[in-house]
Amino acid sequence: MIQSVPVANFPEWREAARSLLARDVDPALIRFTDGQDHLFAQSPEPAAAAAVSVPKAFLDLAELAGMHRDPNRWELLYRVLYRIVRLQERHLLEIEVDPDVRELTLMRKAVARDIHKMHAFVRFRKIAGDPEQFVAWHRPDHDILEHVAPWFANRFGAMHWAILTPDRSAYWDTENLRFGPGVSQADAPQGDALEDLWRSYYASVFNPARLNVSAMVKELPVRHWATLPEAGLIPKLIQDAFVRENNMRASKPPSAEPFLPKRHTLPVLASAVQVCRGCDLYRHATQAVFGEGPSKARVMFVGEQPGDQEDLQGKPFVGPAGQLWNKALAEAGIDRSDVYVTNAVKHFKFEERGKRRIHKKPRGVEVAACRPWLTAEIEQVNPRIIVALGATAALSVGGKEFAIQKERGKLMPFAGDRQFLITVHPSFLLRVQDVDRAAEFSRFVSDLRLVA
Repeated sequence: MIQSVPVANFPEWREAARSLLARDVDPALIRFTDGQDHLFAQSPEPAAAAAVSVPKAFLDLAELAGMHRDPNRWELLYRVLYRIVRLQERHLLEIEVDPDVRELTLMRKAVARDIHKMHAFVRFRKIAGDPEQFVAWHRPDHDILEHVAPWFANRFGAMHWAILTPDRSAYWDTENLRFGPGVSQADAPQGDALEDLWRSYYASVFNPARLNVSAMVKELPVRHWATLPEAGLIPKLIQDAFVRENNMRASKPPSAEPFLPKRHTLPVLASAVQVCRGCDLYRHATQAVFGEGPSKARVMFVGEQPGDQEDLQGKPFVGPAGQLWNKALAEAGIDRSDVYVTNAVKHFKFEERGKRRIHKKPRGVEVAACRPWLTAEIEQVNPRIIVALGATAALSVGGKEFAIQKERGKLMPFAGDRQFLITVHPSFLLRVQDVDRAAEFSRFVSDLRLVA
């Protein structure tokens, strides 16, 4: 014969389950009612409860699942408990595909989401004429008020507040937490001056670049909008999101990061850099000029940017400055084919003077935008020594400005066991007066000999 057992909450179910388990009552013979008087309902006969060991994971799961509104939750909980204790299925909860376990898990997740939403969506309003009393109305999906109310008492312990729901209500007087009958939304207080603060805050933190309307509705169900003062702003904020996102993008510093491929091998990087639009320098350059040299070179030289000839040929250091650099390398005892050479900026920046294209120094924002390419090259080549040729290269590699003449010719520790050396760019030697050029070239060779 089917036995009906009245249960109003989790503690009552736990006591009833202990008694039923002690008498080894089969789950198929039990129906739990909602705790109200029922024609055929009867409390389980008391029995000496034998000591049973129940996994803590089950108790935690059962407490949350017991708040679910599914009318069959108590039978499901008892059936799983019976299987664990009487049928010795001690590892039942680890079998995620078991129908009973899966159903309980879904109940727990639904209740946990509802608790999270109550934490997030409850908005207290001042009672007119009583500045110390605050009231909130909320409609949870599940029977969670008694579980959540202590959290609010702890967080808003100095306030006199009430949380009203359709099922029951919670009251806190700064010392005691009490529960009473439910209240309809029509009987709850409506707006107050605090709502303007909520609206201002919400509008200021709303990020149009991360707008996902379907995700927003999933996390902030429309049924809760009536109790949230900021919800009235949502339609207008969504409408304006496109314009605001464009404004945000326009103010965002340019960067090559979005154009880097997932694979950072040098050939892949060299191909990908040709479609980089991380800054505006690509608009007028012939092509991007990537680095070249052995993929595991012990030394990497970093220049400023491609020049006119580099831009046309697509190779670094092939113009007049590059030829002078080749000569200095040879005198220092370094074979160019043994080193990796690249530039901080991959596109040629220039200004036209008649038919000539004259080098123009890249701005700091352009150097920063191009840095992800250089960083990827350093990671792939993994050199023992990085040589920065000039101020722009030193800024890109070292991340700050250096006084070149003061810092040049010193081997400095850099990024783990690497070393970092700063010297002048070979184009500097082309600009000095003839009378000083030999001395400056000799000094440049001396810097390179440290590397050799």
